[in-house]
Amino acid sequence: MQNRSTPEDFDVVIVGRGPVGAALANLLGLCGVRTLVLEREARTYHLPRAVHFDDECMRVFQTIGLADAILPHVILSPGMLFLDADGQLLLDWSRPQTLTPMGWNLSYRFHQPDLEDVLIGGLTRWPHVTLRSRCDVFALDQDETGVRVRYEDLSNGQLREVRAGYVVGCDGARSLVRRFIGSAMDNLGFHERWLVIDVLLKRDRDDLGNYSLQHCDPRRPATYVRGTGARRRWEITVLPDEDSQVVAQPEKVWELLSRWITPDDAEIERATVYTFHSVIARQWRKGRLLLAGDSAHQTPPFLGQGMCAGIRDAANLAWKLATVLRERADASLLDTYQSERLPHVREFIELAIRLGGVINTKAIEAGLAAGEARANAPVKLEVKKPLLGPGLALGDLPLVGHLAPQFSLSNGNRSDDRIGYRHVLLVETEAALWTHLRCALAQVEVEILTSDDAEGITPWLREHGIIAALVRPDRYVRGAARNDPELGQLVAAVIPPTHVPSAA
Repeated sequence: MQNRSTPEDFDVVIVGRGPVGAALANLLGLCGVRTLVLEREARTYHLPRAVHFDDECMRVFQTIGLADAILPHVILSPGMLFLDADGQLLLDWSRPQTLTPMGWNLSYRFHQPDLEDVLIGGLTRWPHVTLRSRCDVFALDQDETGVRVRYEDLSNGQLREVRAGYVVGCDGARSLVRRFIGSAMDNLGFHERWLVIDVLLKRDRDDLGNYSLQHCDPRRPATYVRGTGARRRWEITVLPDEDSQVVAQPEKVWELLSRWITPDDAEIERATVYTFHSVIARQWRKGRLLLAGDSAHQTPPFLGQGMCAGIRDAANLAWKLATVLRERADASLLDTYQSERLPHVREFIELAIRLGGVINTKAIEAGLAAGEARANAPVKLEVKKPLLGPGLALGDLPLVGHLAPQFSLSNGNRSDDRIGYRHVLLVETEAALWTHLRCALAQVEVEILTSDDAEGITPWLREHGIIAALVRPDRYVRGAARNDPELGQLVAAVIPPTHVPSAA
């Protein structure tokens, strides 16, 4: 029985057990951080929500050792097509079916309950990570030494409390943690009601296709998404004069679906009206309280980047929390979390809004400007991942804020599996490093990867005119060096200056 006078003590408490909270808990587990996850609900929400993630997310799942367990639950997406009211192709956003430089495919479709089950199951591997369901957090009180977290155990009505070094709110759009931080939300201007309909096919309907389709019909914009197995989704605009409850009734739902399917083809699993928002919290950290995922930002779904953004938050934040908790960095390191992630997620949200303009045909020119015009062909959309915002950038060194590729090792394995969730220095040969430097890097758990380990490293370094690159645990380049003095800058970023030998 818990002694009320001496609350349990954790390094990090995560509020919320969704994909972002579970991914963050797995990453912290990997770092050896004592973590408690508190979740209000008893079990995983059984209906679909997010349906897409990308190669960068899969790379995070690889990092936490769960990619192989997730693969049986996903299908590859060929991409998305934007059609006008007559069914003519406006915008082609096809995705390559080959592996990207991340080492995975660009686009995966999934059923969120399946993914959550794998992520939550993964927590059992870490004896220092605890999950408590049916626990409703109601108060957070922080001081110089930590946070007092008070919650109700809904299974028996008892009030409990724990102490934490830090609290991360992964508790969604109505975040309690955000309220305790006191953060307002910046409104990026997109707020629309859409009817989301998930169905289970009773029979094959291959004619519906594997592409996601955006029907850019000014009368009633709509989206079709192929899900895993027999799952299919339609998202249909709710008109201003329509009642949300009325439009979600079965009779009206089948009327809206009638151009594609009938009750003979499928059964409705869910039909609910959502308001798609575009907002970003102004403050992601207040002392020992932080935000991640939907508690920090919400995006229209047209890019499929909502959950992806939250997974990136987790990958950015976990290693920084671990570094601070190990007293290898000052707590100000945590300020780089928002400064890096907010500009990145804002760029994705703004592009999603522009694509929403195409779908609604109200701002089609602005939307098409996101793509590349081609003579006598539909506009081809290529989405480049944004760079990190300013944070741990090392001056004006090359490649700062870019994602580093994943290399194939000489033994056939992927380089991330060798590196783990830590820094790595990419160099052509270890001969380029002084012996003292190699020892110093080893002391602070910085991996060194050379062309002897992966032959792709040398061409990549030479392509960018550099002799070395320092890559962070979240796979973003912290800085690259064109010469020995710049290599010294990279080293100084991760090991104490007294350990850095001067260049000979």
